Amino acid sequence: MENQSPKIFYTFLRIGHIEGISYLVLLLIAMPLKYYAGIPMAVKVVGYLHGILFVTYCLLLALTMRKMKWSFLKGFYAFVLSLVPFGTFRLNKFK
Repeated sequence: MENQSPKIFYTFLRIGHIEGISYLVLLLIAMPLKYYAGIPMAVKVVGYLHGILFVTYCLLLALTMRKMKWSFLKGFYAFVLSLVPFGTFRLNKFK
């Protein structure tokens, strides 16, 4: 079981980075395409993918907190990082 903790953490990191990229794509590419170019489909597609990644991130956060025995505060901080653009890229400092 002990070697599963680093595995879940690195899976969490990877999903966090992918989720962070999807958030930036949503904010910096899809939203301008919707409002300045009149292409609302960009937000629908990217928003849907980002939503799936965000839910996955939250589930993996709960699993990581349990396996790595993180405090509530550490888990809360990891959650808040997911709401801030470029926030999930700071997760590398967590281990």
